[in-house]
Amino acid sequence: MSIHVWKSTVLLLSGAALLLSGCGETLDSKSTSAAHSDLSGVTLILGDQAKGLRTVVEASNALEGIDYKVEWANFQGAAPLFEALRAGAVDLAPAGDTPVLAAATGGAPLRIVAVRRSQSRGIAILVPADSSIHDVADLKGRNVVVSSARGSISQYLLIRALANAGVAEQDVNVGFVLPTDALSAFNAGKIEAWATFGIYQAFAEQQGARVLITGEGINTGLTFITASDQVLGDPQKRKALSDVLQRFAKAFEWAQKNQDEYARVFAKVNDIPLDVSQRLRSWGDESLLPVEPRDVQALQKVDDLFVKKKIFPHRVDVEKLTDTAVFSAAPLTVTQSQPAR
Repeated sequence: MSIHVWKSTVLLLSGAALLLSGCGETLDSKSTSAAHSDLSGVTLILGDQAKGLRTVVEASNALEGIDYKVEWANFQGAAPLFEALRAGAVDLAPAGDTPVLAAATGGAPLRIVAVRRSQSRGIAILVPADSSIHDVADLKGRNVVVSSARGSISQYLLIRALANAGVAEQDVNVGFVLPTDALSAFNAGKIEAWATFGIYQAFAEQQGARVLITGEGINTGLTFITASDQVLGDPQKRKALSDVLQRFAKAFEWAQKNQDEYARVFAKVNDIPLDVSQRLRSWGDESLLPVEPRDVQALQKVDDLFVKKKIFPHRVDVEKLTDTAVFSAAPLTVTQSQPAR
């Protein structure tokens, strides 16, 4: 696949249509529906990034049987997603730890309502296969590109990795490039080292990029679902949100149990090669869980570091950003349906 096609393919993530029917295990609508006819007038606008959430939800038929309405709003990254939340255009926004903190620092009216925990293998510093850079210490005096911008999960990995290797940040030439542009430049041999994540990492690895270090043991591995203050303050929308989070949890449970099928669906929906989708899936589809004190503490440490580095202008109190009452880990029953063809 050419570099041009790679870039076009990645950009399709925000625009390809979802034409899915259900597959694998689905929710028992009787056990998970909010079961209140008065929710029929409720509409939740679900924000998403690169269709990552919508794909798993629709692949698992997780919203089957709801008695409220949902609309999806897709964004290429966290920054425009949180701008939409700030403007009241979306009710819910999924994002990694540092984008959530950046949004909260900027005054976005949000609360953390659920968490996913991972081993952070989907965040990495990459180098070309034939690079003379073999460990983080070799980055001294080198040019390192970070995607996407200041305050990203990739920058956090770079800061912590350099500190662990005893390399001063000022001894590394750091630049910030959007991931779609960085992918093309990296594959053209124009980037010495690249701190990136997700599908961009998967495409680069498919082409032979060498992983210098992943975020495992460094990044928090936390991805959050946040909701707007407005939706949480509306009793009817809050009730629907509680139900939809339970359904999301079951969707991720389905993905864990049906990894091959999910990889196939994800590749089809996003128009990417199956081996790229399989690489993404191999990094894990973690459960959606209620927020615990350890998650709050981990996120506060990230915020404190970025404030210390003057990446964020002031500290936020993470505990005050959380709403732990809207989502619980109550078990959900499942039934079987036919897989998509």
